[in-house]
Amino acid sequence: MAESTELLVTLKPGFTTVSPDRRTVLSFDREGRLYAYYKAGVTYRRTLASAVEVRYREDARRRERLSRAEAARLFAEVHRIAATCYRQGPAALRARFEEDGVLQWTPERLLAQEEAFYRVYKPISILPPDQYLSVVVQATEGCTWNRCTFCSFYQDRPFRAKSREEFARHVEAVKAFFGRGLSLRKGVFLADGNALALSQNRLMPLFEVVRDAFPGRPVYSFIDVYTGERKAVEEWRRLVEMGLHRVYIGMETGCDELLAFLNKPGSREELIRFVHDLKEAGVAVGLIAMVGVGGKEYAGRHGEETLAAIARMPLGPGDLVYLSPFIEHPGSEYARRRAERGLTPLSEEAIEAELQRLAGEIRTLGFKAARYDIREFIY
Repeated sequence: MAESTELLVTLKPGFTTVSPDRRTVLSFDREGRLYAYYKAGVTYRRTLASAVEVRYREDARRRERLSRAEAARLFAEVHRIAATCYRQGPAALRARFEEDGVLQWTPERLLAQEEAFYRVYKPISILPPDQYLSVVVQATEGCTWNRCTFCSFYQDRPFRAKSREEFARHVEAVKAFFGRGLSLRKGVFLADGNALALSQNRLMPLFEVVRDAFPGRPVYSFIDVYTGERKAVEEWRRLVEMGLHRVYIGMETGCDELLAFLNKPGSREELIRFVHDLKEAGVAVGLIAMVGVGGKEYAGRHGEETLAAIARMPLGPGDLVYLSPFIEHPGSEYARRRAERGLTPLSEEAIEAELQRLAGEIRTLGFKAARYDIREFIY
């Protein structure tokens, strides 16, 4: 770390951080693009498509998204501050800014990243929270099932798998888009919703592409219990050898009756057996359970049966359980079915209290538990 008067500078292999005063922090990736801006208690995060998410705390956690015009003004403000820091900062900062081209990223050029992003990607609908800083590569598009009543993440596209050749071209386009900004990204997330449902014969060539393009980086992905080809333990071991580190499973609930209400095939017992197979193969697991789904009428059974299922799984230090506050989307199939059944939604306060209770119970079992709020997803 270098310091000049009040100016604080952090130069890391993957990013640059500049703080002209105690209330302001600017962060850039190694391609010179704004990553985050903190000012007077408010955090601004630029997505790779140059949307800007705003987060702050008043009586509770608040979040909003800037309009394009507001984002342009924010980028101009950051550019002015960065130019001042460049003039007043130490030689090491000036060298880093010149090497990365920070001041070449005008507001107009940053806004143009939206078009560049969508030349490379279909919309990235969701990721687990610990994967927001991974490199996403879309081996598939959409979700193999895409009929869960509560989910709207992939309704804009049918499921489609890329060939090895198409995927290789996509990966090269991703690398070109990130440029030196790849140094900020430590893992690789194999998207979209259920890429690992592909057969082993189709998956192995895709893993070879990832291994060659991002040598040594761990691979992560979503998987469900019930669609696609069921893999034997030895097949999962082979994927581990190719770099697979952790898979994320939308458990949703340990209550089979509630699973059926959500139109999600499978059962608690199938999930438990599946997790046993994954752990035997050396795959780390991330379970995702929704808190508040099914409303007051299911709250007791949902909590009890979810905890009972988790307690029977051989989870260890590399595994985690995500608890996601349930968000009901107006007009969704879930909302329609809930109203037909006369189920009573839980309040945000009740969901938060239940989330904290379940997290405590899971930690008592010796497992890691963390919050997963889909409203805070950003990429």
